Amino acid sequence: MTQLTVSGRDTAYVWVGRDTGGQPDPAAVLLRRAGALLLGRPDAELVLTHDREGRPVVRVDEVTGSVELAVSVSRTAGLVVVAARRAGTVGVDVERIRPLPALALARRWFPPAELAWLGDRPEAGRTVDFLQLWTAKEAVGKALGQGLRDGGLRRLMPPPGLPMGPVPGTEHLRVGHPSLGGGLVLAVAAHAGEQVDVEVVQRPGHGVTAERSVSVERTSLPVVVRGN
Repeated sequence: MTQLTVSGRDTAYVWVGRDTGGQPDPAAVLLRRAGALLLGRPDAELVLTHDREGRPVVRVDEVTGSVELAVSVSRTAGLVVVAARRAGTVGVDVERIRPLPALALARRWFPPAELAWLGDRPEAGRTVDFLQLWTAKEAVGKALGQGLRDGGLRRLMPPPGLPMGPVPGTEHLRVGHPSLGGGLVLAVAAHAGEQVDVEVVQRPGHGVTAERSVSVERTSLPVVVRGN
């Protein structure tokens, strides 16, 4: 059975698994695994549902009330990622590293400060830099329960990396980029006044990164950039 590191610190836990598009839904399997480990309850007692803002939660109903675990889900070709946190809301997003017109996309979607930052970055790593900003915006939107609506792509992000950095213009919201390897970019966001640790409980297994043909590409990135 998977063992979690218990440090007494606020921690967001991450699971990565194959997404073959079959049944049972691989995301549901990981959500139940997270709920069983973090809530300490058997699978039969776990309810997968949503809170009032539409964020997914794993719930346990008790006589004295309900206990909820904040969770978030992201998918990319062949992979599903689940994040869970006991201390508050969480958001997660993952993208595969692949050739992209990074500056053209940034010019279309990002605020001028981020476009300038990206333009000053070394060309060899610019795609990764772009994907770190994009996944951060996605993860923050999920933690807020609103996705990329209401100008989410224009929201400024802190410099990519770890530890989590505060999101400019927000109260107690942080985002960072744990390393996954395997040609993946991962972002995790959380509502927190203090630093949040990130623990990747389950990483991509052997052969997972090659499973591109078994699942439809699922990404929020625009496929075609027109105009600017």
